[in-house]
Amino acid sequence: MLASLTSPLPALMAFSWPPEAYLWFKTLHIVGVVVWFAGLFYLVRLFIYHREAEELEPALKTAFQDQYALMERRLANIITTPGMVVAVVCAAGLLSVNPAWLKQGWMHAKLAFVAALLAYHWFCYRVMGQLQKGSCTWSPKRLRALNELPTLLLVIVVMLVVFKNQFPTGAATWFIVALVVFMAASIQFYARWRRLRAERLAAEAAAG
Repeated sequence: MLASLTSPLPALMAFSWPPEAYLWFKTLHIVGVVVWFAGLFYLVRLFIYHREAEELEPALKTAFQDQYALMERRLANIITTPGMVVAVVCAAGLLSVNPAWLKQGWMHAKLAFVAALLAYHWFCYRVMGQLQKGSCTWSPKRLRALNELPTLLLVIVVMLVVFKNQFPTGAATWFIVALVVFMAASIQFYARWRRLRAERLAAEAAAG
């Protein structure tokens, strides 16, 4: 009795799953991760549009921001969060089928990055609430930078799953990291160029 209470693994881990359970958990986990990340990527993009609508005329501003607020709530509550729940629940199922993973370093690192992703998910809800109350102080530029964070987390988590304890640290790894950083920087530079171009055209139109 005492041994069962002090076991480092929950009782769920001792459950005897059917042979196909691992494949079902893995399939649904992958589907959940895809849906979760798709939702996170688009959700912050909506935040950017929501903040950019501040520059519109009052009537258009209200209409656009109300529409973005509705889209944000539906995306977060109907797609993003259910995807997260499926991914996390099925991940727990995978660990219950293979409890030995909990003793391996790569899994500890992966769980740490997943915890960071869950914190990011929660923070997105916080920003969404601020946007709907009109109290968000995040600029579109900062939101674009925020939108790149899950990409980096996704790359690291996938590499941990693929390479496990043989996580690469050679030139190929640094190339991938540099590529992600370059993509993020390119998005920032493009957004800045587009904003400056719009300001220049507006100034030319006013002068002409």
